[in-house]
Amino acid sequence: MVSAGDFKNGITIELDNNIYQIIDFQHVKPGKGAAFVRTKLKNIKNGGVVEKTFRPTEKCPKAHIDRKDMQYLYNDGELYYFMDVETFDQIALGEEIIGDSLKFVKENEVVKTVAHAGNVFAIEPPLNVELLVTECEPGEKGNTAQGATKPCIVETGAQVLVPLFVNEGDTLKIDTRTGEYLSRV
Repeated sequence: MVSAGDFKNGITIELDNNIYQIIDFQHVKPGKGAAFVRTKLKNIKNGGVVEKTFRPTEKCPKAHIDRKDMQYLYNDGELYYFMDVETFDQIALGEEIIGDSLKFVKENEVVKTVAHAGNVFAIEPPLNVELLVTECEPGEKGNTAQGATKPCIVETGAQVLVPLFVNEGDTLKIDTRTGEYLSRV
């Protein structure tokens, strides 16, 4: 149990049968009345953000979140299969859990599964990945305004905006959080 007076950014708590991560908190001491803690909570499972106030003495159970390295094996159309890199146990997850998190991940790459009480609810891809450009239009001569970009398709099928000098067959480094081009490899 963690009391509201001890809240810190990043702590995960259980509240109303959901798991929330504290994004922001503020201890408020008004001129009249009792002090309280104003928080912004992010629902870890669906990503929604709510604001809630607590009395400093209120207690919430701390949620234990497990992150485990798993190798992404393959997708059979409905399910995505992962293997524990230590025990070689395999699990299958549905598309509703995966969402867009594997947009830049190739088969056989290691990702992190995020679970609470043994139930996986999210996948965290590596921060940066290196992918081959499979489709890309050539950059037009004279179209060299600062920051000019063009769309390219990488080997996972995702579309990325890249600078004009990138060509088909190049290997790119991509930030998986934003989907932005970082550099050529």
